[in-house]
Amino acid sequence: MKIKNILAASACVLALGTGAAQAEVFKWSFQGDVQSLDPHGLNETFTLGFLGNVYEGLTSYSSDLQIEPGLAVSWENTAPTTWVFKLREGVKFHDGGDFNADDVIFTWKRTLTSGSDMKGYGARISGIKKIDDHTIEVETPAPNPILPRELAFYYMMDKEWSEKHNSVEATSPKAADATATYAAQNANGTGPFILSERQPDVRSTFTRFTDYWKDIPTNVTEVQFTPISQGATRVAALISGELDMVYPVPVQDWNRLESAEGVKPLTGPEARTIFLGMDQWRDELLYSNIKGKNPFKDQRVRAAMAHAIDLNAIDEKIMRGAAVPAGLLLAPQINGFDEKFNTPYAYDPEKSKKLLAEAGYPDGFELGMDCPNNRYVNDEKICQAVVGLLARVGIKVDLNAQPKSKYFAKVSPQNGNDTSFYLLGWTPSSMDVHNVLYNLMSSFDVEKNTGQFNYGRYSNTRIDEIAGNVEKETDQAKRQDMVAEAFSILQKDVGYLPLHQQPLSWGVRDGVTLAQRADNVLDLRYVVVGK
Repeated sequence: MKIKNILAASACVLALGTGAAQAEVFKWSFQGDVQSLDPHGLNETFTLGFLGNVYEGLTSYSSDLQIEPGLAVSWENTAPTTWVFKLREGVKFHDGGDFNADDVIFTWKRTLTSGSDMKGYGARISGIKKIDDHTIEVETPAPNPILPRELAFYYMMDKEWSEKHNSVEATSPKAADATATYAAQNANGTGPFILSERQPDVRSTFTRFTDYWKDIPTNVTEVQFTPISQGATRVAALISGELDMVYPVPVQDWNRLESAEGVKPLTGPEARTIFLGMDQWRDELLYSNIKGKNPFKDQRVRAAMAHAIDLNAIDEKIMRGAAVPAGLLLAPQINGFDEKFNTPYAYDPEKSKKLLAEAGYPDGFELGMDCPNNRYVNDEKICQAVVGLLARVGIKVDLNAQPKSKYFAKVSPQNGNDTSFYLLGWTPSSMDVHNVLYNLMSSFDVEKNTGQFNYGRYSNTRIDEIAGNVEKETDQAKRQDMVAEAFSILQKDVGYLPLHQQPLSWGVRDGVTLAQRADNVLDLRYVVVGK
């Protein structure tokens, strides 16, 4: 399947922001492909980052993750629950359509449709009033001082294009391969690059959008993306010169890149926490030999799991010392991080066995586990290590590791959270703690759109209350006190099992400069290819 480029942009060679006058091709690879081109179909950092080169939000992130104007030129909090946004004039979609207020209102309503994975974003808004074609008034359910930060990945779609192609509702991950809408297979944004060709799981080609509204640093006129699942193969392609950039690079290959000519690793701390979740809502687990009850409803069982996992061993043996063991669901780069709660559960297998016996499982039990194998750094290997560690305390785990397209389609709310035990990674798109409180720690609620990524449906009414209060609290000291209380409750409940903050792990060819953002997003606006 290919997307036809309606414009002749790919044939144009421009004098771009760097002063270069020669067309440049940039070739890069990730370990998996995007599951869908629908910008509201999957709230996953790689998918949103990939599509962020084609689609745009009202706000945008700079290379150092500072909020800056996007499709809105300015915004003002005119009342506690009212914001006025001035929209950018003269912006074109890739098919030539004009961007205006109607597209913003349409996008908001679309994110609330059943197939959307962006309901949490849509729920931040209770209404949008059109003042004129380039001015909107946004109402929020409660005061929300960080609303502009929450709109960077809230991508705008063309109302007319969506209606023309019967794509007024979002396509869920579950439906991406079967009943996908036109928007899941084609793209039409306002961003700097047009997705001009796409062969799922094979190659995607981007070309520069000649009518883009902003001068940007890149000198790239064509981008070729190739998903390559095997880390060693990606690294070999980079060293051989077939690719200009790859990620993630297996941490065990950092030395290989450092010793090879013409390439280098780019590393650093990522604002992503990797963690494990457990089904805490069903009366009986879907995948277990325990019938008639759910072991994870007992805090002692959850604590036994926590004390059975040796985070230092995973860091040393799987992550080669590059990860940072975690006690929280958010990284130090996130606003609201509190170091005193970041102490991991102590590794103590004897305590685990004692807790299991007290809970009525002296011989342990059997359990199914879901894990992606091409989403996070060493994800399947981490899960395999967890399986081995749990076996030592009597918990026998049947691991189901799949490509992320199948994984997310299985465990997402649109498929009823079909999992008993799972691995997930999370970077708050707003770079603020409320995103974690709202999406991961709040109770799953269809009406309120809370807990959309709380796949195990952990629930504590006090945390729900705190999440609502943190959203509207403007006094930073009071806000942080509430956040601390929520962290304390979660840790005592053992609602999740944090593992580590994973490292950024990229590899680039000499002569290529780019911005390595802490959220692990490749922003093509900053890529410059030299010789």
